[in-house]
Amino acid sequence: MHVFPTLENIQVAHQRIQPFIHRTPIMKSTAINELAGCEIFFKCENFQKVGAFKARGAANAVAKLNEGQKRNGVATHSSGNHAAALARAASVAGIKSYIVMPSSAPQIKKKAVSSYGGEIIECEPNLLARETTLQQVVADTGAIFIPPYDYFDVIEGQATCALEMWEEGIPFDTIMAPVGGGGLLGGTALTSKYISPNTKVIGAEPKGADDAFRSFQARELIPMQSPNTIADGLLTSLGKLNFAIILEHVDDILTAGDVEIIEAMRLIYERMKIVVEPSCAVPLAALLKHKEQFQNQKVGIILSGGNVDLGKLPF
Repeated sequence: MHVFPTLENIQVAHQRIQPFIHRTPIMKSTAINELAGCEIFFKCENFQKVGAFKARGAANAVAKLNEGQKRNGVATHSSGNHAAALARAASVAGIKSYIVMPSSAPQIKKKAVSSYGGEIIECEPNLLARETTLQQVVADTGAIFIPPYDYFDVIEGQATCALEMWEEGIPFDTIMAPVGGGGLLGGTALTSKYISPNTKVIGAEPKGADDAFRSFQARELIPMQSPNTIADGLLTSLGKLNFAIILEHVDDILTAGDVEIIEAMRLIYERMKIVVEPSCAVPLAALLKHKEQFQNQKVGIILSGGNVDLGKLPF
């Protein structure tokens, strides 16, 4: 039985990370609302430090380390946003970071890690290679492993995003977040159910990487084998701790295909004039696909990040 972070833990984490993050804006689009038949409030974490909500969890995890733990730096494996977020949090704390990245990780994400002073160790693009390479790095350096999502200090940090949304005083009927490893969805569900138990919390996932959807239906963890989707930030399998939170606090998980994800991404670019990565457009894609479920509601959507390779836009 896990003891989940409490609302007080999440509020303290929010205070703790204040110096290291942006309070991101909530934006609306009349055109998208008309299309969706509901009122959508987009929480723009694409404007967050390192361009993604991951800055929150990494900042919280590093800030909670004591001096002895910080001595040999931190390490993780990540194909993207957590990698950059941890490298930045380490750099701000004046400690080293070792980041295991699959050779297939987007160039823009490798560049970001290097720019924050992270030392990149490349590995084959599969989970086993990521984990064994990481174990080796930790053994060699003595660095502390900060997992990308299946870790309460990280979940607590990600949960602060929804806390900011609730602080705006909007009476959300539903809040939606994308789900990969589940740190953002788990954190969002905790905060939202503590503050407003009747608000629905819905995860959104690409069809080509739908392990959270299948696990949620089966009520047991089904790992993802060979995911295939444009949403490169959501390729990873759902974490155990997050799955426990999701089973208890998430109302539903919806999926959308790549064509629908690209359409939603394009809609955000055209109507809102902001840059979002494919993973970020999944909740809007899922909402538009199932819009009868959301008629006349007030829906909060977390736009999770904006780290897209502009040379490879899908439109």
